[in-house]
Amino acid sequence: MAAHNELGRIGELLGLCWLLGQEFEIIYTNWRHAKVEVDIIAKKSSILHFIEIKSRSNNNFGFPEECVSEKKIQNIKIAADEFLFQFPGWKRIQFDVLSITISNRRNVEFFFIEDIY
Repeated sequence: MAAHNELGRIGELLGLCWLLGQEFEIIYTNWRHAKVEVDIIAKKSSILHFIEIKSRSNNNFGFPEECVSEKKIQNIKIAADEFLFQFPGWKRIQFDVLSITISNRRNVEFFFIEDIY
């Protein structure tokens, strides 16, 4: 597995643990619609969250959250529309980004950006 793929996999696992520690209830991980994948769909306080996780090993080329493009957000919105079609009844949803910097195994920084769109 390529190093960036491994970092992404580790980041998603760390993100999942972090979200559980923040009292999110995980509904799905890696939920797919067509060619779009939502990293985590979770709920907290009756709000449905569509969460994109971005991980980097350092900030030399910018912060992880800066890699979430407008195109990626639009794709997540398309997937969210399909999810809500399949699982109706949610009154409030939001789109979030969990940015993770893993500079070494002992130093992990989390930055959670809520309601980005």
